[in-house]
Amino acid sequence: MSLKKQYLKSKPVCKVTFSMDKDAVLGAQKVDLLGEFNNWNTAEPIAMKKLKNGSFKVTIDLPAGNEFQFKYLLDGENWVNDDSADKYVNSGLGAEENSVVLL
Repeated sequence: MSLKKQYLKSKPVCKVTFSMDKDAVLGAQKVDLLGEFNNWNTAEPIAMKKLKNGSFKVTIDLPAGNEFQFKYLLDGENWVNDDSADKYVNSGLGAEENSVVLL
């Protein structure tokens, strides 16, 4: 798993690439990205593209100077944190934590 950040000079936006390698997806055929940036909307998740090597990747634009909680959803069933997140916070659901990206 990894987070890659590219800040734009022309506007306060950061292009964030979220990726999960083949081993991290645990054989999943579909990986979605959900978080505060899309109101955790499971009806309209951010679909990650499956690459030839079996990993998944997606790049989205987020406003710089913010932080967002997020998680990956594997095959619509299993929630997974990013092991390279900037930090983790309690999700408010028991002992569960969410990944956080700082921009």
